[in-house]
Amino acid sequence: MSIKPPKFYIYIKKMEIDVHDLSHIHHLIDDLFSWPESPGEWEQYRLTGDQVDFFRENGYLAGVKMLDERQIEAIKKELGELMNPGNELNPLFYEFHTNESADENTILFHALGAWRIGTALHDVLWNPRFVMASSQLLGNASVRFWHDQLFCKPPKKGGVVAWHQDYSYWTRTKPLAHLTCWCGLDDSTVENGCLRYVPGSHRWGLLDKPQLAGDLMGIMDFLTPEQQTEFHPVPVETKAGEAIFHHPLMLHGSGENKSSQPRRAFVINVFADGVYADSTEALLTGVPPFKKGEKITGQFFPLLFKADGDPMTESRN
Repeated sequence: MSIKPPKFYIYIKKMEIDVHDLSHIHHLIDDLFSWPESPGEWEQYRLTGDQVDFFRENGYLAGVKMLDERQIEAIKKELGELMNPGNELNPLFYEFHTNESADENTILFHALGAWRIGTALHDVLWNPRFVMASSQLLGNASVRFWHDQLFCKPPKKGGVVAWHQDYSYWTRTKPLAHLTCWCGLDDSTVENGCLRYVPGSHRWGLLDKPQLAGDLMGIMDFLTPEQQTEFHPVPVETKAGEAIFHHPLMLHGSGENKSSQPRRAFVINVFADGVYADSTEALLTGVPPFKKGEKITGQFFPLLFKADGDPMTESRN
């Protein structure tokens, strides 16, 4: 059913080998998460049929328990360290924006590539709760990592994330077999800029993309009159440690943080194993490009979970 972390890594860890770029390690490093040892142990992490049906109908699924208190605190501590622009490992980020907001009066911290630097943010990719849910929502497929993101909105002046579809930024990969998991490290509320969705909008097809941290409502310029009429956003509040999964064509965005508390979150983007490159350009900054039509595999796109009966095998390069 799944990839079991190799036992030889215990030896490597005890020898304290100096590994700066964690993208070379495609399994759990520390004890923050526990990898199930048998098919029966995986059952506790399985979504219900009603949850899967809700996702298919509405384009998102909220309130999925992803982290316990210990895991939340470990990731928050690591996040605080990685947000420092002076961190010597920051060049390993694919992107790093201390403020990506188009409004100079607000702040939106946004970065890609934390899994290469922080142990907790590396290991959360192999969180059993995450990989099992991802496989189910991708149609019981094997799950391959695409990239991660950090989003942080400070108190009182946190910036917006404009309405958008994730896949509008990912069209260099095909077919459309992607999935996004957003996980909050703080309680997410309307006041502090929780995610908002337009239920059913994942059936609207691919839309033009606005500036991600620009005008919150910029997407309206790209909607048909009928879509504008059906644009009825729903705010989705969550508790710290809860995740929201959404379809790659799901229209979503989030407002300002007007509260006295930070709103911190990480995002894990994945796709079903077998997705290929539809461009000769680099998929991520600093990552060697694939040939057009070549299956996406390798160091920066590890296989996270192998589904039962899937004949595809992982390349260990």
